[in-house]
Amino acid sequence: MSWKTINQISQIQQIKEESKLQPVLLYKHSTQCSLSQMAWDRLKRNWKDSDSQVVTPYYLDLLSYREVSDAIEQEFGIQHESPQVILVKDGIAFYDTSHMAINYQEIMGQF
Repeated sequence: MSWKTINQISQIQQIKEESKLQPVLLYKHSTQCSLSQMAWDRLKRNWKDSDSQVVTPYYLDLLSYREVSDAIEQEFGIQHESPQVILVKDGIAFYDTSHMAINYQEIMGQF
């Protein structure tokens, strides 16, 4: 599983530009939350390498990079949740979900 890591605020603009070529999935993860870990494990179990040809996946450890998480909230106008999935296309967030509503089939059904 090859997910890119978000660890700098400057990456947000890069992600917005990248999303103009292919949608981007942002997974915001709390490494100290069992619910976040469960959602992350379910997503990883279902993820196929070929999915990266449809959507570019990014992972954010929000405890280590809280300022990046805050910047994502401001940039896309989506209230922070953890765990949280945000889908971005053409520089705009068009889908978000959190907690136990994070579902691989539903996420991939957006494309």
